[in-house]
Amino acid sequence: MGAEPVRTHRLVEEPTAGEESASLIRAEQEAERAEEMALMRRKLDGVVAFIAGPANVAMQLGWPEVGYGVVESRVENGRADLHPFKRFRTTIGYLGIALLGSHEQRVAYREAINGQHRQVRSTSESPVKYNAFNRDLQLWVASCLYYGSLDAITRMHGPLSREEELVLLRAGARFGTTLQVPAELWHRTPEEFRTYWEEGLDRIEIDDRVGDYLRGLLRVDLLPAPLARVLGPLNQWLNTGFLPEPIRDQLGLAWSERDQRRHDRVLRVLGAVSRPLPHVLRAFPINAMMWNLEIRRRLGKSMV
Repeated sequence: MGAEPVRTHRLVEEPTAGEESASLIRAEQEAERAEEMALMRRKLDGVVAFIAGPANVAMQLGWPEVGYGVVESRVENGRADLHPFKRFRTTIGYLGIALLGSHEQRVAYREAINGQHRQVRSTSESPVKYNAFNRDLQLWVASCLYYGSLDAITRMHGPLSREEELVLLRAGARFGTTLQVPAELWHRTPEEFRTYWEEGLDRIEIDDRVGDYLRGLLRVDLLPAPLARVLGPLNQWLNTGFLPEPIRDQLGLAWSERDQRRHDRVLRVLGAVSRPLPHVLRAFPINAMMWNLEIRRRLGKSMV
């Protein structure tokens, strides 16, 4: 008889407690991200970028430090009044990367925008002190974007459930973390956000210089004169309907109950039209501008 074959036994290493914990965390993060993406597919409407974008800028610039950081900006190629179409591409692309993009895309955008933010600092002649890397200011900007998203979604598609609102709030953190806001500074509950928001509105102070800039933005004065004359009144009316009352008042914008009813009706109609559309159409131009920035990144071009 031949000799018994020698059997070798492959040792299988059991995962350590640390590896199991890390695996569970990754699985939880992936599940949460899947929830966020599913909500975006059901609720994200790119048309809001056209009808509410300037209103959201007005909210952000309502804090004097943010307002003067923009109107005094020395970053010429990032100014909306000088390069409106480029600014639209980079701003809407940022929204897409924050809400729909990968971690790699978000890191690349953060590095690109940091180069511009380093130049945004107050001078001895500035009426207020500001620094684009100030996390409190960035948190306000991110919170305005979240408020605008929540407002448009609920007015176009009806109130969110408690669970949906929590998912949207969690996704909204990416508006801040795509910049310099640490995740732990983001609002933990809808109630915490609402308290922050009301306190933030109390800080709104729009002087003549920032106000003139914002009123021009609402009238789309930055477009060629013929386009501005045609689109300006409608754009101002649509955006005024998204502004909280304190900001409307400080900008001297009239708004009646009739205006509010008409605005609500327009948003309900837009929501009814958009809901049956496939996500790729509903998310336009947010997804298109995100893809544009991704193409520029892969080609080695500036994203901002």
